[in-house]
Amino acid sequence: MASCVWLTQLWTEVNRYGQASDYSRALKSLNKILQDDKDDIIALHCKVVCLVHNGNFKEALNVINTHSKVLSSDVIAFEKAYCEYRLNRIETALKTIESVDQRTNKLKELYAQVLYRLERYKDCLMVYRDLIRNSEDDYEEERKTNLSAVVAALSTWENSYPQDLGLPETSYELCYNAACTLIGEGKLPQAMSKLQKAEELCRQSFSEDTDISDEEIDAELAIIHAQMAYVMQLQGRNDDALQLYNQVIKLKPSDVGLLSVTANNIITLNKDQNVFDSKKKVKLTNAEGVEHKLTHRQLQAVEVNKALLAMHTNQADQCRKLTSGMQKQNPKTPLPVLIQAAQMCREKQHTKAIQLLEETHLTETEHTKLKRDWDFLEQHPENAVDLKMTIAQLYLVQGHVTKACDILRSIDEKSNKLGMVSALVTMYSHEEDIDSAIEIFCQAIQWYQEHQPNSPAHLLLVREAANFKLKYGRQKEAISDLEQLWRQNSEDVRTLAQLISAYSLVDSEKAKILSKHLPSLEAMSFKIDVDALENSHGATYIRKKTGKVASENQQKEHGQGDTKKKKKKKRGKLPKNYDPKVPPDPERWIPMRERSYYRGRKKGKKKEPIGKGTQGATSSGASELDASKTVNSPPTSPRPGTATTMVPSSNIVPPRQQKPSAASKKKQQQKKKKGGKGGW
Repeated sequence: MASCVWLTQLWTEVNRYGQASDYSRALKSLNKILQDDKDDIIALHCKVVCLVHNGNFKEALNVINTHSKVLSSDVIAFEKAYCEYRLNRIETALKTIESVDQRTNKLKELYAQVLYRLERYKDCLMVYRDLIRNSEDDYEEERKTNLSAVVAALSTWENSYPQDLGLPETSYELCYNAACTLIGEGKLPQAMSKLQKAEELCRQSFSEDTDISDEEIDAELAIIHAQMAYVMQLQGRNDDALQLYNQVIKLKPSDVGLLSVTANNIITLNKDQNVFDSKKKVKLTNAEGVEHKLTHRQLQAVEVNKALLAMHTNQADQCRKLTSGMQKQNPKTPLPVLIQAAQMCREKQHTKAIQLLEETHLTETEHTKLKRDWDFLEQHPENAVDLKMTIAQLYLVQGHVTKACDILRSIDEKSNKLGMVSALVTMYSHEEDIDSAIEIFCQAIQWYQEHQPNSPAHLLLVREAANFKLKYGRQKEAISDLEQLWRQNSEDVRTLAQLISAYSLVDSEKAKILSKHLPSLEAMSFKIDVDALENSHGATYIRKKTGKVASENQQKEHGQGDTKKKKKKKRGKLPKNYDPKVPPDPERWIPMRERSYYRGRKKGKKKEPIGKGTQGATSSGASELDASKTVNSPPTSPRPGTATTMVPSSNIVPPRQQKPSAASKKKQQQKKKKGGKGGW
């Protein structure tokens, strides 16, 4: 009797603590109950619930697994799946939910969350629509918010646009999800207006609560601002986007997913510039638990940008490490191999890059040393086009144009595209392989003849092929193409003229017959404004106007004649020491040896000794200080304030006849010798 009273008191405590949300005390009472009966189903169930509310998910899961015989999956499936979900064991949680035959609404809610985390958005959409249709409670707006998030994910990641579900936009969460849907559809201006509306709704909802500070409101608005910056980035407004991204980073949001995405987008804007800032932002993408907050594609994009940043910062080993890890996690994507090839190209190893992309690789299993061969292109047929285009580009870098052409011709999906035909013809023309270029034209024309006859692309190819053949003197081969074009449009005079020109070199009689189809000169006269044509920007010859000619004729009749402009004579340069008062030498045009006052060179005049005598004494100093030994030379120009008159003498040599002294000649010769290549 006493034990029953004691148990009743314990259960009363459990009930009271549960209603007060004091789960720690409730756990103490439940442990006392389980000491009396360790297999009490209700007590075990309540204990698991209390542990979940306290966030002890591992301990709660241990209790469930320990008493699995008592706590069957039908009884405690929701709690078990929820613990697995919170411990990021998503696949295990899915198995737990799917093992239950009859699912309650709360289990369906959890099921939808699990499907969303597994990126099975279409299945998740069906579960939420069923919940909204068959449930009536206070959580309808939250379900609609989650449903709008699923629609946004379908639009963003799977390019799937479900029909309009008529979801309201009464809250900022619903408005934000609607904006994300518009971004996935490419409607950026509408998405920006929705985001601005979401910001207004968010501020209004928090303005009523006085306990919330401005910092908390900014933290709540961070995700909206980050999405605004993303829209700006897509619109090409990189400076505005970068400024808004940095504002979000400065707030230091608690959501590691938001922080990682924002930092990653800043790295994409920096590209290979501002590397120091990018290195700091990379650290933000490595936050703990970020792998559980982002989708698979987002994580892959972050890893790709890390590898590219390592490549641009010349961290080759780090780049290879990151790309090898990406290849193991997602072997279906070719991006890691392409980045490795780009790294090899930066190291001037183009041959190894080509081998990495097209040749056989060897891999070793973890448990055995058995090696197997595999071809990267065969392993990734869906990405073969991009890989082959990359290989062709690497061959072109090395100058192997023919090999690049062979790679491009092996791409069946692109072989008949106009761009591919143009590229191949250009490369074959560069290699002077005209036959191969004509073969490319013929193959493309034949494909269009079978699949898209007489289409604009088909006729364009025929015309270009004819022009190409005429350019390289293949008139016989061009005739069939020109005849096809002329049959298609018999009024095309240009094609007919080309056809006649080609036949004139092959069959003159046929050319004469075809020339009868040419229109007459009157029919070919075009309504062209000659004056406007001559005055156009490209005119090289302008006909003189009749009015101007008539006026010139009238001037000639009146005897005026042509008035030619007189050219101004340029004054010749005079010597620097020229004196206008001194008459020039009349013999200045005669060679020096033939002049009357030439006396020949003075030989035997020795220079004064240098460096002889007492220390510090110079022999030239006395003569320089002796005024009697100086020779008065006429000034080059009269001094101001004096009037001098120069008497011409036969002994005075004019400036043009003065020759440099022997000492200055030797100095010039020494300077010429020193100006050699040696420098010393």
